Formats: sequence, C-alpha cells, structure tokens
Amino acid sequence: MKNICVITGASSGIGKEFFKSLVRDKDFGFDEFWVIARSKERLDALAEMCDIPVRAISLDLSKDEAYDTYKALLDEEKPNISLLVNCSGYGKFESTEKVGYDASMNMIDLNVKGTVAMDMLSLEHMRKGGGIINIASVAAYQPIPYINVYGATKSFVLNFTRALSMEARQRGIRVMAVCPFWTKTEFFDRAVNNEADPVVKKYVAMYDPKQIVKRALGDYKKGKGVSLFGTMTKLQLLAVKVLPASIVMRIWMTQQKLWKRK
Repeated sequence: MKNICVITGASSGIGKEFFKSLVRDKDFGFDEFWVIARSKERLDALAEMCDIPVRAISLDLSKDEAYDTYKALLDEEKPNISLLVNCSGYGKFESTEKVGYDASMNMIDLNVKGTVAMDMLSLEHMRKGGGIINIASVAAYQPIPYINVYGATKSFVLNFTRALSMEARQRGIRVMAVCPFWTKTEFFDRAVNNEADPVVKKYVAMYDPKQIVKRALGDYKKGKGVSLFGTMTKLQLLAVKVLPASIVMRIWMTQQKLWKRK
C-alpha cells in the first residue's frame, strides 16, 4: 500500500510551497505525491522538482464532478493517505453586492464544500499516524466588511477543522488549521477587483509563503490544532479577542478608508 501526500491548490502560492517543503522533509517518507489544481501544465512542472513520483490531477474543486473523480481514484488505487493539505480557495475584495451571487456561491463551494469534501473522502483512506492540514485565515476570527463572504468561509474552515481534530484524534489522526496573515501569493490577482480603488489600501504586514509553511509543518509535528505566524497575527488576534466585533469592524473601515465606499 502506497503512502501518499495529497495537496490541493498545489500549482501556486502556499500549496506549491507545501509541496516543495514536503519533498525536502525526510520525516514523512511519502511514496508518491498527488497534486491537485486546475492547471495541468503547472502541476506537471512540479514533477521535475523531485525524484518522488508525482501524480498531477487536474480538477476544479468547486465542481461536484471533481469529487467523483477523486473518490474513484482512491477506490481504484486504495492508497494510505499519510497527509492531506487543503490549500485550494480564493477570495474577492469588494462589497458583497458587487461580488455578486455567482462569485459568492463559487467561493462557498470551493472554500467550504471543497474542504469538507476532501477531508471526508480522504479520511476513509487514512490510518493511525495520518493527518490533515486545512488552510483557513486570520480572517476567520472576525467579521470583515468588503471581504465578507471570504472571511465567513474561513471562519467555517477554522471551526470545522477544530471540531474534526477532536473527532479524528480517536483514530490517531492529526488535524490542524493554518491561519495566515496577509501572504505574498497570486491570491491577490483574483481577489482585487478594482486596482484603481482597491478595498485594501494598507497591508500592515505581508509574509512570505515559506515562512507560513515552515511554521505550519513545525506546528503540525508538535501536534498543534492551529498554526499562526507573525507578530501582527498575534496582535490582531489579541485585539479581536478583547474588543467587541462592532469596534473591530469600525477600526477596519477606518484603516482602509471604506466609510464612503459604495
């Protein structure tokens, strides 16, 4: 039985950095990587980075048929999933009304439904010692006007992951959420609708994916339930813990000069 690592959103950003870091990490001993994203070309390029077999699986995880395909592969191959890393997801920075129905539903499908589906299907092929890492966000800890749907989906991911962690430990399976602060990836290429008048005008800190992944893998090995990186992350979480949500939102609106935005 092959011991595999499955990474979604592996073609760029945090997902790609997880792949590169896990290839170098000798603590896991994977027999094969299954990398999932929409771009087959980008996934194929990952195979050139390591000597371990890499299976490129081109899927759009916002579509139901993607999970039928994934389940069929698991049923056919019957691998042992040593680690699942869920990095697929996206956000839109704009008023909820302007983001619109279609994009909002697509975000929910990918960020929420996608996380639950991949976790549930993968758990069926995990044994004691296996694990799951789900990418949430610091946005999960507070309501965020103009990043509303994205933030709400990440709140779901964080709480779902925490509860799943408690359940899965009965089988000796670790489950951890990663909650990055602003991170320098292609995420912003899709998130920012209006470059001339962006929602986020001030990024108080911007971290590198390598920093997020290094901390995440270290925290996973320590058995932590949530991985956080950066001084600004800790300060923000302290603020949202002690201040009412209404005040937190007002600070955000003032910081980003959003009061007169339509």
